Amino acid sequence: MSGRSGRADIISTVEFNHTGELLATGDKGGRVVIFQREQESKNQVHRRGEYNVYSTFQSHEPEFDYLKSLEIEEKINKIRWLPQQNAAYFLLSTNDKTVKLWKVSERDKRPEGYNLKDEEGRLRDPATITTLRVPVLRPMDLMVEATPRRVFANAHTYHINSISVNSDYETYMSADDLRINLWNFEITNQSFNIVDIKPANMEELTEVITAAEFHPHHCNSFVYSSSKGTIRLCDMRASALCDRHSKFFEEPEDPSNRSFFSEIISSISDVKFSHSGRYIMTRDYLTVKVWDLNMENRPIETYQVHDYLRSKLCSLYENDCIFDKFECVWNGSDSVIMTGSYNNFFRMFDRNTKRDVTLEASRENSKPRAILKPRKVCVGGKRRKDEISVDSLDFSKKILHTAWHPSENIIAVAATNNLYIFQDKVN
Repeated sequence: MSGRSGRADIISTVEFNHTGELLATGDKGGRVVIFQREQESKNQVHRRGEYNVYSTFQSHEPEFDYLKSLEIEEKINKIRWLPQQNAAYFLLSTNDKTVKLWKVSERDKRPEGYNLKDEEGRLRDPATITTLRVPVLRPMDLMVEATPRRVFANAHTYHINSISVNSDYETYMSADDLRINLWNFEITNQSFNIVDIKPANMEELTEVITAAEFHPHHCNSFVYSSSKGTIRLCDMRASALCDRHSKFFEEPEDPSNRSFFSEIISSISDVKFSHSGRYIMTRDYLTVKVWDLNMENRPIETYQVHDYLRSKLCSLYENDCIFDKFECVWNGSDSVIMTGSYNNFFRMFDRNTKRDVTLEASRENSKPRAILKPRKVCVGGKRRKDEISVDSLDFSKKILHTAWHPSENIIAVAATNNLYIFQDKVN
């Protein structure tokens, strides 16, 4: 667990790399913190690798758009890792307007014995150089350096909500409220607009793009979700501008459930392909749904995240919590899904056994080797000793961002400005 304080330290994104050895977090202050898993030591067999800080760097700074008189926040909206090709690591980070490609590399040697510079780095007078020296590499303390390799700017009028690396590893996309752009990693000064839902007259605007992701194996396919609760699957082979989707996923609304809040709570806050590429998971305010790519008219699974809040929607609307954007993640084998809730609770749903559990990320539970106890929320009537009443839930403590190790049962949970890392029990 890592604790940090202050408004700028609120964690805004969490992401494991492809091996799970590194875990990156971005925060409201524009910083990226990378944690590295310790190698298991032979003399401490039961002690599985813990995550320690590997590198911290300032990814984005606050900016000002003078043309629109708008402040551009430095907050990191998303981080996406690229698969490792050599000794260095590469990741994409984005704020509302600008995507950056960062290289994170190690240095444990430094060159010494330059001919034209002295040991302090000052240039020497060529007239004083009488002999030719061969520079040598000397060992030094390990340094982890983060350097921005590419800056992809000036392509979004609206706020970027998603970035996704394509499976060809040559391109990636960035999505804002109304448009999705396709970029090549080598080209920073131009991108290709692949989705544009902006109406000619902005008064006719009825929906916005809320999230977008590439298919994990087919480099021509991607999905994007909307504030109307729909998901569109697009195929870039069909046409250059993917305004006409190839599949459209929507669940018909139950008229008996219709209310003033129906449209708000049906807005999708996150969409994720399963690792297999067969399913899509979406999160709206009250539920997580799993869709089969071959069935568009309804989801194959629906999980209630916190149905006890259905009667509290009025007060959640008044305190703006109803607009919170919760994310959702798959485990490595696509058999369990995880998403956050309020009161620092997070939920796990086992797709095979249909069992679900509510767990809490809190300082009391963060002692090493402490076992998480399932929590229950009581809606009305008599409350049992170990239950918590729905009226005493703390809505300022919310878990919006979580991540699951790609192959092991290790999860990372961001609770405001604390990062909790839990793993399954070691027998």
